Amino acid sequence: MPEGPELHLASRFVNEACGGLVFSGCVEKSPISRNPEVPFESSAYHISASARGKELRLTLSPLPGAQPSREPLALVFRFGMSGSFQLAPGDALPAHAHLRFYTAPPPPRLALCFVDIRRFGRWDIGGEWQPGRGPCVLREYEQFRENVLRNLADKAFDRPICEALLDQRFFNGIGNYLRAEILYRLRIPPFEKARTVLEALQQHKPSPELTLSQKIRAKLQNPDLLELCHSVPKEVVQLGGKSRKKKPKGASRDPEDRMEDPPPPSKSPSRTRRARRGHPEQTTAQQPEGTSLQEDPEVPPVAEKGKRRGRQATSAYHKPQSIKADTVSLEPEGTVSP
Repeated sequence: MPEGPELHLASRFVNEACGGLVFSGCVEKSPISRNPEVPFESSAYHISASARGKELRLTLSPLPGAQPSREPLALVFRFGMSGSFQLAPGDALPAHAHLRFYTAPPPPRLALCFVDIRRFGRWDIGGEWQPGRGPCVLREYEQFRENVLRNLADKAFDRPICEALLDQRFFNGIGNYLRAEILYRLRIPPFEKARTVLEALQQHKPSPELTLSQKIRAKLQNPDLLELCHSVPKEVVQLGGKSRKKKPKGASRDPEDRMEDPPPPSKSPSRTRRARRGHPEQTTAQQPEGTSLQEDPEVPPVAEKGKRRGRQATSAYHKPQSIKADTVSLEPEGTVSP
């Protein structure tokens, strides 16, 4: 499910992909989408994006002299379970493209598409962030921290910390995988009461005797829960900002991606393992042809796995037959025993 970092990366993608493009015409909506129609039409306009928490704002700005003359229009998207933006050729739209913005001529014509396979995503017209959501953990850290510590008396913090971290009124942008990583790094039990965990942060104040560099170093080495709510999403953004696509065979590797491939695992036993078994070190050239290590008369025989000592290993298991005194002889008639 897209969370704060994914929304931030989506806004970055829109700004980079559409920065030099001019769009025109109407905004086209899929007939199966239950979201509202977008009443916007212009002969030339630009598209820009910004993100806050789990929301993304798309702004359609008409260029000077564009017809009809109108004010910019903003849309706020929430991605749901599978929402994303893709830039595709206008004649080869991706599946589940529920909202489409087309570029102006000349061809080739492109389309910026809001793709949502599961159709849980939403968009609202007007550009206002959803009321009730707190400051963004990624871009408004100081306001986010103050909002949490100021409202610890709220009943939301009576719940376990694993549930409180998903409350978007206080942790706007945090989702399932982020809360799991944050709690794991701090070794906090997920069902610990949220207020108990966070009240300790109110009393923690750095020593006034520390210099600024020492305070920064202490925060980086020992971050608290609210600091990790800011730094872990930043790590995700940094990881998602660099492409890790597989290259075709024969392509040269980048210096930073060039790593020595580990050697294949050896099938022969190691020296240590051979010494423990009592085998002498013997190379292929020294080993007589047609013999194996098990046939060396100087090497004590190794009992097969699952066999008791003292019993000779056989190729197959034969059940012993009990012979009774009155058993009929199986010898053929006419033969005389010696």
